[in-house]
Amino acid sequence: MAEDSLPSMTIRELAPLLRAGKLSPVELAEATLARIERENPRLNAYLAVFHDEALEEAREAEREIRAGRYRGPLHGIPVSLKDLFHMCGRRTTAGSKIFAQFIPAGDAAAVERLRAAGAMIVGKTNLRELAYGITNNNPHYGPTRNPHDTARIPGGSSGGSGAAVAAGLCAASLGTDTGGSIRIPASFCGVVGLKPAFGRVSRRGVFPLGRSLDHVGPLARSAWDTAAVLQAIAGHDPADQASADQPVPDFLSEIELGIQGLVIGVPDNYFFDRLDPEVEAAVRSAIAAVERAGARLEPITLARIAEATEAARSILLAEAAALYEKELRDRPQDFGSDVRALLEQGRQAPATDYAKALLERREFQRELNGVFQKVDLIVTPAAPVTAPLIGEAEVRIQDHSEDARLASTRLVRAFNMAGVPALCLPCGWDARGLPVGLQIIGRPFDEATVLRAAHACEAVCSER
Repeated sequence: MAEDSLPSMTIRELAPLLRAGKLSPVELAEATLARIERENPRLNAYLAVFHDEALEEAREAEREIRAGRYRGPLHGIPVSLKDLFHMCGRRTTAGSKIFAQFIPAGDAAAVERLRAAGAMIVGKTNLRELAYGITNNNPHYGPTRNPHDTARIPGGSSGGSGAAVAAGLCAASLGTDTGGSIRIPASFCGVVGLKPAFGRVSRRGVFPLGRSLDHVGPLARSAWDTAAVLQAIAGHDPADQASADQPVPDFLSEIELGIQGLVIGVPDNYFFDRLDPEVEAAVRSAIAAVERAGARLEPITLARIAEATEAARSILLAEAAALYEKELRDRPQDFGSDVRALLEQGRQAPATDYAKALLERREFQRELNGVFQKVDLIVTPAAPVTAPLIGEAEVRIQDHSEDARLASTRLVRAFNMAGVPALCLPCGWDARGLPVGLQIIGRPFDEATVLRAAHACEAVCSER
């Protein structure tokens, strides 16, 4: 087995080799760290790399596995953390100048659970400042670049995580999603990204942005790998008021069940109205392949989706401005100009906008609940375009120009407000070799069916 091929392998491929002693965690760590050293100067995916600590964790994993104390599929696997996650004794910047020297006294809950699963944490990834935006152009730490074309964005705000997974600089990464910040990088970088149901994964020890919208979730190279990471980090946390006291199913035991007999809703409004033609072709081709594999397609209408998308944006503007009100007053010069402008916009927005948005949230949740009485899942494009160029403020979609940030979030943002699980996986490529993402949305706390469908979609999309 070529050492350079190891960092590109999936967790599903690596785990049995590690468990059987055919691959050393140290060998895997060394290969991953070597690739980071070679590729990170080009991509700027990592803000910090924990070389010595990762090797020590790998040696400990090797000792445990040899002694018969195998912890599961993440044991000895290299993972990274978006630099919003507290890590004891390690600088956690939130991609900002304001928190540039913040050193937590303990780990985030999700990091504690990764460690308990035996994962090896290799570093902290770059992100959009305060996780507020989709470009990953960070004014303090520089832009992260897309591995498929370094002139383009990886998406944000978890862009460092998406780029690191896509480039083989880790096997999986933890990100956060407030308005698409896991699914957009997954779409633009060609990896799998899951926003679980609201409250499925504890947010304790993670820098917030919009408290009623923030979700913690994994990015990985396959649906199986994503399920393995979710299995490790999911579960009730009494120390997090937003944590849901819901049973956690065995995601991996159901992932091979296929999509035969599932009813999949395909929206007949909004989601296909303004798409790049190559994106639409790839998504429709994937949906047709899913039908051939045994799923039943059902046309649906989400009548409130445009209003819900705007309401989700209003909620974020208000909640982010309230969260950073003191810093905005005391240290305005330490924010990047565009993040400062968003916070100022939120501070000046009328309270009635927030109140109306909360009412819209309930109406949209009610509508979704009605749709999910008829279908098991909903599938849509994840983004209307492939990855824009770094610095590109507007994107061209057919004959119209559209703000790049608003375009990138308009197909994903509403599902944060609804709190339902939503996943993005690659379903094709455009003529420039850039990946196209398919979004799968499920019922509340039904990540198992979302992951099962994603696993089946990977198989049928690869056969096309």
